[in-house]
Amino acid sequence: MTIRLYDTSARQIRDFTPLVPGCVSIYLCGATVQAAPHIGHIRSGLNFDIMRRWFAYRGYDVTFIRNVTDIDDKIIAKSADQNRPWWSIGYENEGAFNAGYDALGCLRPTYEPRATGHVPEMIEMMRGLMERGHAYAVEGNVYFDVRSYPGYLELSNQSLENLQAAGDVETGKRDPRDFAMWKAAKPGEPSWETPWGRGRPGWHLECSAMAHKYLGRAFDIHGGGIDLIFPHHENEIAQAKAFGDDFAAYWVHNAWVTIAGEKMAKSLGNSVLVSEMVKQWRPIVLRYYLGTPHYRSMIEYSEEALREAESAFARIEGFMQRVTELTGEPVEPAAEVPPAFAEAMDDDLGVPQALAIVHTTVRQGNSALSADDKESAVARLAEVRAMLGVLGLDPLDEQWAGAQDRGQDLHGVVDSLVRLVLDQRQAARARKDYATADAIRDQLQQSGLVIEDTPAGPRWELGSR
Repeated sequence: MTIRLYDTSARQIRDFTPLVPGCVSIYLCGATVQAAPHIGHIRSGLNFDIMRRWFAYRGYDVTFIRNVTDIDDKIIAKSADQNRPWWSIGYENEGAFNAGYDALGCLRPTYEPRATGHVPEMIEMMRGLMERGHAYAVEGNVYFDVRSYPGYLELSNQSLENLQAAGDVETGKRDPRDFAMWKAAKPGEPSWETPWGRGRPGWHLECSAMAHKYLGRAFDIHGGGIDLIFPHHENEIAQAKAFGDDFAAYWVHNAWVTIAGEKMAKSLGNSVLVSEMVKQWRPIVLRYYLGTPHYRSMIEYSEEALREAESAFARIEGFMQRVTELTGEPVEPAAEVPPAFAEAMDDDLGVPQALAIVHTTVRQGNSALSADDKESAVARLAEVRAMLGVLGLDPLDEQWAGAQDRGQDLHGVVDSLVRLVLDQRQAARARKDYATADAIRDQLQQSGLVIEDTPAGPRWELGSR
């Protein structure tokens, strides 16, 4: 058993070898809490939740860190515009992110540090970098000297000579491409005291300092969206390695959610908020939609794609429901997933290939049901539950019980109404008025319900919209 991952720094898929046998340490760049999350934000957390679950299934002890950037230029600007404390904006949106992660079934991180809680660690790192000749202070600002670190830009495979200076107004830099680790306080801005004057942290410094504190000088995997490769992750590497850390052994990046070919972003006005999506779609269906494409593949958002995901997941649920009704009691997940599923997941988290095994197993289970082979149907359900459990998509798992409970009252009302219509259909069939019976069935199907005649009587379930 060897898990293989695409390492951005190597630009190839590599066998995963942990720094500590039996353990895996993961640092994921989490939320910048200047606004509520859209589904593009949550996709990253969901992709790495699946990674974490797979490592745990393979027997690893996983330490998973996902930080919160609770101070940055946009938060400060919004604070001034709204005339409210900067920390209240961050706190409110941090809660919205956690609600989104929870709604889509993401496991809570081992630790979730906030940037503003780690200023002492940032000061220590800046002091060390200055002593080593990699950083310098100018009028309360602290800059990293990019020419002092020969490996700069290796992650993004760029040349320093071709790199344009950032279009900012920072002054006093030795080189216009040097980046800010600490920003001198401006009137009215939040600030902390340092040996170089009051100010606030730069975005890149935060993650280097927090990764060092929680995972040490070396850790296994650093993750984030592909948009973070440069400048954020490039600058993290420069700071950490110039400080003396080995930092991350593997770099793993997920692709975007796009609309009309453009990255989903609030600044572009094309974002779809998670809080709104969960009102229109079942959260487990949203997880299926966002989590089942390969993490390195773009997801082009559309309602049609969501409906297709809903229909595909309904087929899985329909099989699970039929077997459960047949047995009259829960079927526990199998102890192990099928070998083909494991092989797909080991190969750079090949969720689409793994999901194909899920659907094949469902079809085998449905064939067993048609042949009255209860034993085989139960065995297939156990395998399906094991596979869905690894993906965080098992609707019978207790993590989704709350969502099921919330929908129970509505389901009961719908069931009562459907039963009334089905009774009318049965009465039409009893008097051999098959035209009316078929018309009732067709009308129900047009409403999104699938009607199945069984020896125990008609049953219904939700189909595609």
